[in-house]
Amino acid sequence: MSLVINTNIASLVAQANLSTSSSQLKLSVQRLSSGYRINSSADDAAGLARADQLKSQSRMIQASMRNINDGASTMEVADKAAEQITNIITRMGELAASAAQGTLDTNTRDYYKNEYDKLASEIDRIANTTEFGGYKILNGSVTSLTMFIGFKNSSNDQLSITLNALTTVSSLGLTAGILTSVTGALSALDAVSAALKSVNDARAIFGASANRLTVSLNNLQVTFTNFQSAESRIRDADFAYETSIYTRNQIMVQAGTSVLAQANTLPQQALTLLR
Repeated sequence: MSLVINTNIASLVAQANLSTSSSQLKLSVQRLSSGYRINSSADDAAGLARADQLKSQSRMIQASMRNINDGASTMEVADKAAEQITNIITRMGELAASAAQGTLDTNTRDYYKNEYDKLASEIDRIANTTEFGGYKILNGSVTSLTMFIGFKNSSNDQLSITLNALTTVSSLGLTAGILTSVTGALSALDAVSAALKSVNDARAIFGASANRLTVSLNNLQVTFTNFQSAESRIRDADFAYETSIYTRNQIMVQAGTSVLAQANTLPQQALTLLR
């Protein structure tokens, strides 16, 4: 090996290796301080694309889970209102049965008629005031609700729920002013029986839809957890592994610095020839 002073090859080699070790140490520090294995597309372009896709889908799943909770709340509101309507219809049946007694005079039967008519009005009031999210859900103005419960544009990611109207005349067949005679009271009994069936049919839909929403929510929660786990395996740093790499890179930088310092002194050996 020639002894030269203008170009210190050993120092250049040491500098190149030290630069590489310093870059690797910087990468290790970045991963350990951020907690991520991928901090830019340069770290792993394909991995970053997959991780971002999973992250996007996870966020959409979270939104869908909120949608499902809103749907479940809608069904609960509708069912509780329908429960009150059931109680009212039951009382109306009791009044109709009492008014069907042939020994009642007109004035006495009017007592039952008045309460029957007011209860019929109360059913309409409940149907017209029961709402969720600005939608009237029992008066027939909205016949169905479609909820987005997935993360893709497909029919399987949407759920449509039928909303049966529970108003007295148009939906339940209950009319005011019918308890004016025994015949009218007997007709009211038939109407009450039919109305109870209609309300129970509606409540069956509410209950089945609520159960379906619960199942959908549980499924989305499992999917969300799996997506989060998959994203973590791609994006997050393994601290045990990164710590060992950091230690190695730290030693390499220290060794490179020491070797560079020694390489920089090599040209000084030429001075011994001038003595």
